[in-house]
Formats: sequence, C-alpha cells, structure tokens
Amino acid sequence: MERGRSKMELDDRKKRVLQAIVDDYVATNEPVGSKALIERHNFQVSSATLRNDMAELEKLGFIEKPHTSAGRIPSDRGYREYVDSLMKIDTLTAKEQEEIEANISGTVDEAAELIRNATHTLSEATGFVSLSMSPRLRKSFLKQMKILMIEPGKALVVLVLSAGVVKDKIVRIPNYLTDEQMIKLSGAIEKNLTGKPLDEITFVTVESAAKDTEIPNPLLKQVLYEAYTAIKQADQLSIYLEGEHKMLAYPDFSSLGRARDLLGTLSDSGMVAGYVNEMENQAANDGKKDAFMIRIGQEITLEGLDDCSFITATYNMGDTVSGNIGVIGPKRMDYSRVISKMDFVKKKLNEELKKLN
Repeated sequence: MERGRSKMELDDRKKRVLQAIVDDYVATNEPVGSKALIERHNFQVSSATLRNDMAELEKLGFIEKPHTSAGRIPSDRGYREYVDSLMKIDTLTAKEQEEIEANISGTVDEAAELIRNATHTLSEATGFVSLSMSPRLRKSFLKQMKILMIEPGKALVVLVLSAGVVKDKIVRIPNYLTDEQMIKLSGAIEKNLTGKPLDEITFVTVESAAKDTEIPNPLLKQVLYEAYTAIKQADQLSIYLEGEHKMLAYPDFSSLGRARDLLGTLSDSGMVAGYVNEMENQAANDGKKDAFMIRIGQEITLEGLDDCSFITATYNMGDTVSGNIGVIGPKRMDYSRVISKMDFVKKKLNEELKKLN
C-alpha cells in the first residue's frame, strides 16, 4: 500500500486512540468523544488524559472537530495514517469466499465477460461502486485475424489476442472486393503476424504481410489501413462501472449537491479511466509495487470525489498483460473488509483468466 509522503511519529497510545476513533466513526458515523473511547476500548487512563491525546492528534492534523459536536472524526491525514500503519487486514469467512468464487467462476469463455462478472461481484460484496479497467494489450500478441464480408462495402475484422481477448470492428471496404479476397487477405495477415506483439505491428508490417495477395494496389491499401486501425484500436482502454446508485444509500452523500457532483463524475467513464491510468503510470514511474493503491479525500484529483476513497489493484492475464480493478466508496469505509474482499476477487479473477490462456 502507498505510504504517506511525510508523517509525524506517534507514540503507541496515540496510535491506539487514532485507530479507535477511525474504527468507531466507520461503525457509527458519529463523532467520537473521550468517554466513548473509554467505554468501548478499555483505555486504562483517565478521560482527561484521552482528551489531551485527542487534542494533540487534532493539532497534528490526524483528527478534526465537526462544528456541531464535541467529538472528533478522522481527517484525510488520519485515514492515511490508519491505512498505512494501523490497519489489520481481515480474513474472509469460508462462506464469503464461496459466494465470491461462485459469482466469478463458471462457464464464461471470454475475458471481457469474466472481468464484468468480477466487477459486479466486487460491488455486491462491498456495497460500493466497483470498477475494472480493460487489460493493457500492447504487449499481447495476435493469435488469429479474420476479415468477414458482411455486405458489399462493409466487413467485420475479428482479432483474437493472447490472454483470451477477442476484439472486433466493422470497417468500410471497396465495394468491388469479394468474400474470397477477404479470406485470402486476412489469412495472409494472420500467417505473417501471428505471435507478434501489438506494439510492434505497424502499417508497414501489415502491408508487408499482405504483399502476395494479388489484390489491386489501390483497393488493397484501403483494406490494409482499416485492418491496421482495428489492430491498433484493440489496445484502447475501456472501463466497467457497477453500483453507482449504491452511494446514495450512505449519509455521506445525502446532500443533493454532493450526490450530484459524485454521480456527475462517475457518469464520465472516460475521465475515470484516464485517472486510473494516470495513477497506474505514476506508481510505475515512482517504482511502487504495492498490492493496492489508495487515494483518500483530497488526494483524489477527480472533482466530486473529495468525500471518497479510491482503492485499486492490478489483475493479471498473463506475464505481460494486466488491468485494474477497484472500489470507490466513502472515506468512512471499513478499509480492512473492503481490501480483503477486493484481494479475494482479484485472486479468483486471476485464476479464471489464467484458464483462458
């Protein structure tokens, strides 16, 4: 998991106090006072001592005081300290594991459908918004390619890539080309480019692969360009979102303004996909290999998510192909439970995707 850029060292009791405040606030959605801490957590000190600890935590920016209460709630910095240093990851029960496994496993034979199943399962398991990013396919390789005539002037390009990924695209072709010519052309491209990574396929390599197909050059150029475009577009990122409506059930988003801002951002899937990709690239550039990337409150640069936490992890479709799966929920979430469920969903998704290779 990510570590905070800088943080003040806390003594053991203040860490326990902060942990208790986070746990209680997550459970009750009520600001936490010193009396409640003594009653619920068996601190062997006086209420005055705890008030002093809480005052120090507030001064350091780990907790804050809502205007209408004498209690305290965690700040973004407090949540960050909690997930980086104080949280203990839960172990799922056998029943919870069985339910997740049953929802992801099955007879699905396409990677995209498996990923959608995992996204839906994660939303149901956590009660939050879940998302998955399509795998980054530039390092995957071409296994099969077919160009199928639909009608004069229109064809379907079907690509089968490594890791069980199938992509298709309808393209325009010259009216004069026949179904037989399309079969020969796609066969030549497939024969010469099978096993070649997508990021190494250029228009020149496609053109070279089809040089002996005996199709008149002006007609050939147009079809080859369409085929090349279909190959390169196979690596476009797509995102699946599930459970956006679930956020409206939480008091954190009960105000019309907060709900509108949140749902407005989530409705722009391209913006969310770009942000996930940006997080992934930043982590790679920073040399971070944490199992989970966690952004909390003001750390999230997407408008409308400043009351949220955003947790993502990487799933694998092979040695060189990976994508992202994640959860968006209120900052006041049970991080331990969410992360344990997300980790198990990711594990089962990896196992099922591996079967497709």
